[in-house]
Amino acid sequence: MCGIVGLFDLRATRPVDAARLARMNAAQSHRGPDGSGQQMAPGMGLAHRRLAIIDLEGGHQPLGNESGSLWLVFNGEIYNFQELTRELRALGHPFRTRSDTEVILRAWEAWGVESVHRLRGMFAFALWDQHAGTLFLARDRLGMKPLYYTEHADGWLGFASELGGVTAEENKPRPLSLEAMECYFALGYVPDPLTIHANIHKLPPGSHLLARRGAPLPSPSRYWDVDFSRPRSTLSRAEAARELLERLQESVKIHTIADVPVATFLSGGIDSSAVAALMAQNAPLPPEACTVSFADPRHDETPYAALVAARYALRHHVTRADPARFDLLDRMARHYGEPFADPSALPTWLVCALTREHAKVVLSGDGGDENLAGYGRYRGLMAEETIRSRLPLGVRRVLFGLPGRWYPKLDRAPRWLRARSTLRSLGRDWVGAAFQAVEILPRDLRSALFSARVRRELQGFEAETIWRRYAEGAPDHPLSRLQYLDFKGFLAGRVLVKVDRASMACGLEVRAPLLDYPLVEWLATLPPEWKLHRGSGKDLLKQALRPLLPEEILFRPKQGFNMPLAQWLRGPLASRLQNRILGESLADSGLFEPKILKMLVERHLNGQQDFSAPLWALLMFESFMRQTTYATDD
Repeated sequence: MCGIVGLFDLRATRPVDAARLARMNAAQSHRGPDGSGQQMAPGMGLAHRRLAIIDLEGGHQPLGNESGSLWLVFNGEIYNFQELTRELRALGHPFRTRSDTEVILRAWEAWGVESVHRLRGMFAFALWDQHAGTLFLARDRLGMKPLYYTEHADGWLGFASELGGVTAEENKPRPLSLEAMECYFALGYVPDPLTIHANIHKLPPGSHLLARRGAPLPSPSRYWDVDFSRPRSTLSRAEAARELLERLQESVKIHTIADVPVATFLSGGIDSSAVAALMAQNAPLPPEACTVSFADPRHDETPYAALVAARYALRHHVTRADPARFDLLDRMARHYGEPFADPSALPTWLVCALTREHAKVVLSGDGGDENLAGYGRYRGLMAEETIRSRLPLGVRRVLFGLPGRWYPKLDRAPRWLRARSTLRSLGRDWVGAAFQAVEILPRDLRSALFSARVRRELQGFEAETIWRRYAEGAPDHPLSRLQYLDFKGFLAGRVLVKVDRASMACGLEVRAPLLDYPLVEWLATLPPEWKLHRGSGKDLLKQALRPLLPEEILFRPKQGFNMPLAQWLRGPLASRLQNRILGESLADSGLFEPKILKMLVERHLNGQQDFSAPLWALLMFESFMRQTTYATDD
């Protein structure tokens, strides 16, 4: 696990500015506390920060071939590197190290661009080929490792693992992307391929980009996507449950390959409990397991985590999340590089810091909800789909859309009276309904929040546009379509970003066995009704795990990894909330309407509505603004 940066001359072979490259690399020093390196040639500069995990002595980067015609920087882990090493040696390729980094270099020698299909793991890498005059950038299939890039006005292509690595090379303000801002206040994060800075892009998951000197910079090419259209599995339900367990065991096993200690996150939910149990079965010693707790029992899953820890004799460590850790907010905003409003980033940060005291690598349960339909919103959306499939959109807009506009928002009413969201959802197509289900601030309120200038410059752009682009590759089955959108958006843009930045800030590598791509591909061939069965998500997983986990873990209601944000903002954080959101920073930015900022704060503090999600988004945006120099017109 590391940080990579680089500069590539798209026009000629001008000398690289060594100080510029060094600034970029230094901006990501937290990603690699174990060392650094750089390699420069006419028109090319690569640099690297290392967190040593495999081949501690020989895995230094940048790594070149014998002639110096190929140079590579790499962030991530290749789990099948031992298998590929044997195959490449049989083809005549020599190896000087035991590292998975060298496997990528030799695979390029053997297979060129197609080598990316052979890699099983999480990765972002850049490979310079002197003879071809090309720079090859690639990102893993699910987007577990990040990669940002931009084409500068001076003809240099810059790239880095984090936004700070790209922006560190220029000591001048960058224009704010108002499209990214609109997406952020809709979703709580900036989705691929946008970033908060105009003209800086994220390389999308499962994509690569081949830049050639003397040619225009091409758009990224997608080499992989989650495919739900492959022939359905012919297994019986019982056979599928047995095979799922076998595949999970194999995935967990290869994800523990390391030359340093490996721990496990343990939230008390099904996914992390499954990973912990499977890891304990193969470990020579009981693994370290790390949990974050909350004082509010409605959010605290520690008793369930303790149940699993006791069953497998795990060495269990617990840290407490409380409002006093609000001091981390500015540090988090700096490390995320752009506004990021998932409240669970705070407990994630805390559990990463705890884990780093005991290990350098940790396994997580990320990916279970997307793979096996675990999100609670799937149940409601599938119920709506029954109605949606029977009535044309035009009819539904009249029957449900219009009433949804005037139906009162009753946050405190019994659940059966809170129909506004459902009515509005039924008045939309499936993409719009899926988008509405993850919005943190509705479209009309976003429009009111933004200043007149922002609304004018957005020219009608809406965040839902990104969702509709994602949906162009969606499958036919209603549940699979929802899973597909979550793979493209929620997982890649929110869940994995949260974990990568928090863990890297602590010098910790997080691996996700449930996102091993062969497992993802296989699960996509299973009947959707085995995943969401009678309103219960992850049904097949629960059946597979019966021999390993108690009923209390498998069949209790899903809690999610959330903190009691609404209560904190009305209680111990109320004064900070008012000072930050109603202070000069947001009001003087020219981006927001002060009266709407005041309304959101007052209604939340008075208990009239729960605006905790948009208020947290505003807090994170305010922190970003105070730490970032950006250009915006008056």
